[in-house]
Parts: sequence; C-alpha cells; structure tokens
Amino acid sequence: MRSGWVGSLLAFSAWLAGCGDSSASSTGGGGSGAENAGGSGAQASTGGAAASGGAPPAAGGGIAADYPQDVGIEAHPDVLFADGFEDYAVADDLQGPWDAVYQLSQLRIATEAPNVFGGARSLEMNVPQQDNELSNAVDKTLLEERDALFLRYYSKFQPPYDVVGSSHNGSSISAHYFIDGQATPGVPADGVNKFLVNLENWRGEAATPSPGHLNLYVYHPEQRSQWGDHFFPTGTVLPNSSQPFDFGSDFVPRPDILSELDRWTCYEYMVRANTPGQRDGRVTVWVDGELVADFGNLRFRDVASLKIDRFGLSFHIGSNPAGPTKKWYDNVVAATSYIGPVAAR
Repeated sequence: MRSGWVGSLLAFSAWLAGCGDSSASSTGGGGSGAENAGGSGAQASTGGAAASGGAPPAAGGGIAADYPQDVGIEAHPDVLFADGFEDYAVADDLQGPWDAVYQLSQLRIATEAPNVFGGARSLEMNVPQQDNELSNAVDKTLLEERDALFLRYYSKFQPPYDVVGSSHNGSSISAHYFIDGQATPGVPADGVNKFLVNLENWRGEAATPSPGHLNLYVYHPEQRSQWGDHFFPTGTVLPNSSQPFDFGSDFVPRPDILSELDRWTCYEYMVRANTPGQRDGRVTVWVDGELVADFGNLRFRDVASLKIDRFGLSFHIGSNPAGPTKKWYDNVVAATSYIGPVAAR
C-alpha cells in the first residue's frame, strides 16, 4: 500500500438517497431515446469488448464520436437516455425526464458559463453547512431491465469540498436496490435481492486531499461489510484492505486517481452482471476517455432475473461542518455500448 489513507477507515455509512424531501413519478419517465433501446447490451459492438470479458474498448471511440457536442446522440440505437439539462428552466422541470428527484430545494439549473460544460445549462447540487446527513440525487428507472449498462457524464466539484467520511458524490448503477422507491442500505446483497455499483470519491481522513480517491462503492454477494465495499484501481478493497480480492488472472493494478477540484471531468463506467453460476461480471471505468480501472471475475447475481433497473447522479454527505459546497453535472448519457467523451464540433 502506497500510503496510509486506507488504514484510517473506521466505519462505513449507508447510502440514504431516499431521505429528505423528494418527489418521483410512477410512470417510468421518458428520457431521450428510451424507446429505441433493444437487447441487454452485453453484445453491443462499440463497447462489446469489455462486456464480453475481453479488453475494454480503446480511448477515442464510442457513440459520442459521431455526435459532436452530443447533438442528436439520443437517436443512436444503443442510447437509452441522454440529458444535457438544456430543456429545463428550473429544477422542478427535472421531474418527468428523471423518475426520482431528491432534495429539490437543493437543486438548481445553472447557467453561468464556468459551471456549464456543454450548451447553456447544467445541473447544480448544493450541500449547506450542517452536521446532519443530506442526499441530493436524480435517478432514472429503466423501462427494460438490463444485464449491462454504460453511464457517462461530466461533473465538477466546487473547491474546497472539505468533506471527510461518508459522501456518495458521483453516480450509481443498481439492480433492485430500491424497493417501492426506497433505498435499502445496510441490507447485504445475497445474489438474489440486489446489487449496487457507485462511482464516487472517498476521503477517509482529513490528510487526504479533496475530494478523495476515485473508487467503486459496491453491494455484491461477497461484500465484506454490511454497508458495502470500496474497490480502488490498485486492487485494494475496503474494509480489511490487507485481505486481497480475486479480480481474476487478467486484473491489472492501476494507480489511484485523485480527482481535481474546479475542473470539468468526463467519467464513464460499465457494469455488466455475471452469468449466473459464472464469475464473468465486470466493471470498467474511464476518466476523460482513458481506462483507469477494470475489475473482472465478479459475481453480482445467482439468478438471471436480477438485472439493472436504475441509474442516477448523487451528491450525498454524512455531515458537512466545514462550509457549504456544490457540485455540477452535465452531458449525461446511458447506453448499452461504450459512449466516450463529448466530441468537438
């Protein structure tokens, strides 16, 4: 282990994306391109290498390459949902295209140029200075559940983002983690009930620079903690970091990623559920189009009926005593094949 930052982890906290004031539509919403989606996505051509268990797709390709500035990307047959937040005047307009909107009073459609990546608008999430837990989120449910999903988005942290401990501050892809609209934190995955994979930053101690190290927060049948595990690109798994996890013979340890504050960054990850009875599940992560983490040999489910049914964006904190902070999101695309960064005109 290259530093002591992982050794300071004392506890894990629950993801309470359903807390506070929330509203959700019951119709399943109508994201752009939702009706065009077909199949499970596991055999999709552009991102199919990762989805079939081989080498992940190389940087520079993907759906977005053919749609400069993402214009018209919702028309691609592999795209399930696309949102650049251009059609919203106020945060209340998020209801409908997104199926669940949490902490509406803390959300805003930003229009100032530095806080917009593409077009004229982005989604802003605010966390006030407070000791209590708060969970901002927007979630989308899939009309057709999937064996595999790619999620790409741009995001930016407002500095200094001085949050230590629990903070689910990125995105999520999940299978039946929500029951009747409510999250199920603290209930371990058992291969039949659910799985969850969040892409987020973890800062376990104040000495670690903000916003912390990029990692996956995972509920899976072999999780070590009741509250889920953290997978880091190096192969370190928390809790019990001294205990190795078998990510398969093709696993390549990669350097930890410390995201940069006040900078728009492109994040994309693929979650592919395993074939029941086999360890061919996989999660692959790209940052700005570069492969930064790839975890194979995963078991997410023991029954074929457990499929991905939801994805979302979040800005959750266990507590935020240091001062108010914000995060922005833009250019969100969910698809059944590799998407890639926004292409220039």
